[in-house]
Amino acid sequence: MLNRRRILAGLAGTAGALFVGPVAGRAAGVAGFETASIRGSIDATELGVYPGTYDDQSKAFGRMLQAAADRDIPIALPAGDYVVSNVTLPRRVVLSGTPGATRIVYGGDGHLFAAEGADHIELSGLVIDGANRWLGDHVQGTVDARRLRHLVIDNCSFIGSSKNAVALERVGGRVERSAISGAADSGIYSVEAQGMTISGNEIDDCGNGGILVHRWQTGDDGTIVTGNRIRRIAARNGGTGQFGNGINVFRGAGVIVSGNSISDCAFSAIRSNSGGNIQVSGNTCLRSGETAIYSEFAFEGAVISNNIVDGAANGISMVNFNEGGRLGVCSGNVVRNLSEEGPYPADSPGFGVGITAEADTAITGNIIENAPLYGMHLGWGPYLRNVTATGNVIRKAGTGIAVSVVEGAGAVVISDNVISEARRGAIVGYRWADATTGDLARIGNDGHAHLTVERNHVG
Repeated sequence: MLNRRRILAGLAGTAGALFVGPVAGRAAGVAGFETASIRGSIDATELGVYPGTYDDQSKAFGRMLQAAADRDIPIALPAGDYVVSNVTLPRRVVLSGTPGATRIVYGGDGHLFAAEGADHIELSGLVIDGANRWLGDHVQGTVDARRLRHLVIDNCSFIGSSKNAVALERVGGRVERSAISGAADSGIYSVEAQGMTISGNEIDDCGNGGILVHRWQTGDDGTIVTGNRIRRIAARNGGTGQFGNGINVFRGAGVIVSGNSISDCAFSAIRSNSGGNIQVSGNTCLRSGETAIYSEFAFEGAVISNNIVDGAANGISMVNFNEGGRLGVCSGNVVRNLSEEGPYPADSPGFGVGITAEADTAITGNIIENAPLYGMHLGWGPYLRNVTATGNVIRKAGTGIAVSVVEGAGAVVISDNVISEARRGAIVGYRWADATTGDLARIGNDGHAHLTVERNHVG
């Protein structure tokens, strides 16, 4: 493992040198490495790697990495620019630099860093600049890693990627404390993860997504996405939610999304499509273009709790019972300042809904304010079963709670809520998008046996 104290000592004592870690004493037989075993450092120029030349150094860079990997020797690059292309990372490499000052610049014509079937790759303290140059069809990102047992990317900066900044396929490990800006597609794209943690990163101004946690088939994933700051995510590829999300989970089960700060995304701050047993908690979601937090399609098991949503077309949606979406808890969230305007013409009933749920879901202890259409929307036609809405506060809504009264709708309990300033009624039964009852908060279930409406306070 990389000894950071010795790295720092080596850098301080050999300015402009390529540091080699404490295991260097085992190295022999390669120019420069025997010297390193005595002095504990090596001059990068001895292996033909020169900072700041602006000449393409791909071959020398690759030889340097392989020589170090053959002997399990960590490498630290001095400050400066290194122009390289088509570097295939060896099975084991630990490469570090001076944060903000050691720049790996893509020279074009294929890929920058690629790895496949490796054991351990660690990149730290590097600026990785894709220079907005073309990447070949065989890679999906500026750093492209596949079937990698353990990856660490720590305290790096990524700029100028013409695709994804970091693209991972069947990779375990962590991406942390790094800054990603201006990727044409997504900041971090992980598919079929093998135990990933994505934490403490800053991701800004990406073209189609912030952090993507995807699988080809529905299955356990277990990725942890925590403590990231994500801002200004566009949807340059268009669509109605496939792109433009701060954090997007697709088919991954057991994913945890917590403690992130996400703002100004074209669609959702957090969007989970067919992600079972997902936990979304303690996130701050500001100014989302569509639904701020979404659990949709064939999910089974979702907990959405203690989040703040301020500014969105819809607040929180746990829907698509028609596709198998069911089994959730929505609790302790603050949802406010919603809009009837979205990024595309809305399907019925429209935008401006605080919380929506359809099946086998408990909605409790939430506060909703300024929801111009509905504070809550329970069910859509017959797609409603076993929902409770208890102990919530709804203020300033078009309709406080809209609940389906279509034939075939299942049991709903609406009790002990405080609803004030609901212009079209506190609790109203709907047939699809049409209001068909009076205010159920005042008149009871109006003969709809599937409804229990009691002890709500209307102001």
